[in-house]
Amino acid sequence: MNIIDKYILKRYLSTFVVMLLLFIPIGIVIDVSEKVNKMLQNKVPFADIAMYYLDFVIYFANLLFPIFLFLSVIWFTSKLANNTEIIAILSSGISFTRFLRPYLVGATIVSIFALLMGFFIVPKASEGFNNFRYMYLKGNGQNKMRQTTDVYRQVNDSTFIYVQNFNPNNQTAFNFTLEQFNKDNTLNKKIIANRIRWNEKDSTYTMFNSTLRKVGVDSDIIQTFPKKDTTFTFELEDLTPTVYVAETLSLGDLNKFIDKERERGSANINTYLVVLYKKYSIPVSAFILTIIAVAVSAMKRRGGMGMNLAIGIGLAFAFVFFDKIFGVMAEKSSIPPLLAVWIPNIAFGILAIYLLRNARR
Repeated sequence: MNIIDKYILKRYLSTFVVMLLLFIPIGIVIDVSEKVNKMLQNKVPFADIAMYYLDFVIYFANLLFPIFLFLSVIWFTSKLANNTEIIAILSSGISFTRFLRPYLVGATIVSIFALLMGFFIVPKASEGFNNFRYMYLKGNGQNKMRQTTDVYRQVNDSTFIYVQNFNPNNQTAFNFTLEQFNKDNTLNKKIIANRIRWNEKDSTYTMFNSTLRKVGVDSDIIQTFPKKDTTFTFELEDLTPTVYVAETLSLGDLNKFIDKERERGSANINTYLVVLYKKYSIPVSAFILTIIAVAVSAMKRRGGMGMNLAIGIGLAFAFVFFDKIFGVMAEKSSIPPLLAVWIPNIAFGILAIYLLRNARR
């Protein structure tokens, strides 16, 4: 890398870091102003608040890093254009493609950092961030924290369970049903209970007003129990899955979790796949947004930096809008999650190519 490359790369990374350091404190101040009354009302310990805002910084930076990166590139590239530095660089015989090299090196550094953050650091921060919100800031937080109604899950190849409602406070499920099938998909046995309670001391379950039906060749055997202690192969987490569980898992654990949920026939599999695919799509967006930002701001405009920033803010929020819309569509519709997650990158990638061609001219 020559002197110009190092100069641009230094401006690229330093402006991005400064942009983070400027906006994150603003985000913290806004968040504190919204939640301080709730924190005081619930008498939240200061240590928990401090840990929450440490997680908040990581969660917030990862969530909005494409916007911060995009605006930072537009900002310092517009300054280069207004100071006629870009004209001088291109007039020296350097092509626009060669001029882009330090930008792409910077995007590579940021992408690798974002990728590693998304794999290992952000999941832990997401867990602390969401746990705090549901524990202290949301009404009836424990119930909202978990999917507590109409839980239907496949425990293994032959066993299915259903719970109409789950109370996390006393760890009791209501209208519990377990069905076990033979290899030929015929019913082997079925258990129905008005309620079932988890006993943490000995890791057993207590069923109340339960009925056991064993299917025989000629006739069925039916047994009823007012109260019965027993063990099952499923875990308590299977009865009450955490709503945001996928966000809290590292890459390896998330892949294992998705494989397990796919075998169970989970209805939330698309939600988990969106979380997985976004770990890869967000770092790629750094390259696309960098190219768009350079193409938009490398030219002097009549409105100066203000016009470039206005265009940049509009494009940045359009990208976030598309990202959120297609993420929700992947979770709620029949659109394949992989396609939905990558549509914003594909669309803005095409826009980047178009703007780059015009900028070269």
